[in-house]
Amino acid sequence: MAKIKLEYIWLDGYKPTQNLRSKTKVEEHENFQGTVEELGDWSFDGSSTKQAEGGSSDCLLKPVAIYPDPARINGYLVMTEVYNADGTPHESNGRATIDDDDNDFWFGFEQEYFLMDSRTQLPLGFPIGGYPGPQGMYYCSVGGKNTWGRDLVEEHADLCIDAGLNFEGINQEVAPGQWEFQLFAKGAKKAGDEIWIARYLLDRLTEKHHYYIEYHPKPVKGDWNGSGMHANFSNTILRECGSADKYAEICEAFRPVTKEHIEVYGEYNDERLTGLHETAAITDFSWGVSDRGASIRIPIIAVEKGYKGWLEDRRPASNADPYKIAARIIKTVKPIK
Repeated sequence: MAKIKLEYIWLDGYKPTQNLRSKTKVEEHENFQGTVEELGDWSFDGSSTKQAEGGSSDCLLKPVAIYPDPARINGYLVMTEVYNADGTPHESNGRATIDDDDNDFWFGFEQEYFLMDSRTQLPLGFPIGGYPGPQGMYYCSVGGKNTWGRDLVEEHADLCIDAGLNFEGINQEVAPGQWEFQLFAKGAKKAGDEIWIARYLLDRLTEKHHYYIEYHPKPVKGDWNGSGMHANFSNTILRECGSADKYAEICEAFRPVTKEHIEVYGEYNDERLTGLHETAAITDFSWGVSDRGASIRIPIIAVEKGYKGWLEDRRPASNADPYKIAARIIKTVKPIK
């Protein structure tokens, strides 16, 4: 019998921005195969995470995905959903609201973030008491003059790949200390699982580097790009329709529910969606081919393939919940036939 470490990971009940929580269960297994079916439910004190009252504080953790933990011997990362004691999904459980049981919707998320120095509480590359040079030279840069944090970013990429995530790339972003990684999955729930696991690995990694991650969409005021989490999405219609009119119909379906989307696209997003810095204003809705200043961009590759591909919703903020983003996009797009 081998002992294995199972890191149960969940989202807490803080509003409007939830946080990752986790705890370790050590179990003995014989010939463990690393599947969700081999795992049992667990519980936690919901009164400590704003998910229950002290007099009835037990909340349930139901495993939904499992990945090898590359930083631990015999370790696994277990993504879970939070349920009430009566077996119903907790109100904080965004994953349970996703209507994509057939995995028809595919999502690729572009997660931007700032690497912060925990000693100065400034982004890497920002001098104490001042500002670096204006943005322009930092995007996809190389060399110590314009690039900070590559050691951690590379280590994080390796951890994600070793964990079996469908990790698709990294790049430094427009501001000093600002980075991005990309993940793709066939199935909205799987895409959300992988973003949260990747965030967990990133946050845990900062503990040994004296850094922390800032997911606020505009942590540095001024003439700097904010941080988003662009949501690239498709379903069978978008992948196969071959129709500019159908793409237009889908884009226009977002217009009357702009408010409903913005409500789940992240806290402080109004500071980022100003109409400047490659964003549309939060009060507007627009779409266009290859337009990074639009709310929704039709990628030029999809057009070149005869309107067969995907769309990019550029509005979600870096601190948004990918489960809630996916659920809202699916609710808007799925009725269109």
